[in-house]
Amino acid sequence: MEKTIKTSAINYGLYLGIILIALTGIGYAVSLDLFVELWFGFLILFIILVMGIISTVKSKKLQGGFISFKDAFTSFFLTLIIGLSINAVVSMVIFNWIDPNAAAEVQDKFISSQMERLENYNVPEHAITKTIEKIEENGSIYAPINLLKSLIWQIAGYSIIGLIVAAILKKTAPETK
Repeated sequence: MEKTIKTSAINYGLYLGIILIALTGIGYAVSLDLFVELWFGFLILFIILVMGIISTVKSKKLQGGFISFKDAFTSFFLTLIIGLSINAVVSMVIFNWIDPNAAAEVQDKFISSQMERLENYNVPEHAITKTIEKIEENGSIYAPINLLKSLIWQIAGYSIIGLIVAAILKKTAPETK
């Protein structure tokens, strides 16, 4: 059975979702501090980008080395939206129903790390206070509405990268006479 671009992208989206669930599980089981570590965030960013690019390259190979801009972006976007959505749902379940105390602990760690970073950049005290108040006002980063907002922003941001990847990887088939 021949694999289509969409089927391939869906599969890579599922792989991405599994990887992100594993990283969320590791962070939850090993140390909640991982959720506020910059290197952990960059690792997740790197994995998401690599999986989107791999999906697009695989789609190009499925079409004999040629892919339109639209198909390249579709492959990247489907992989992205499926993987991120799976992780958002799992995070919602873990931090809202299984262990809401962990969500509160991560929130506290996030606030502390933000305060520390702002202090390191010599941000004035009143600006730090205002920033922390705004974070607290928004509620838990794992509240369903905040996870949905985060998911939307992530999809938007990664889509811009997906457009760049699609532009780089597109290759039009030569016309046959």
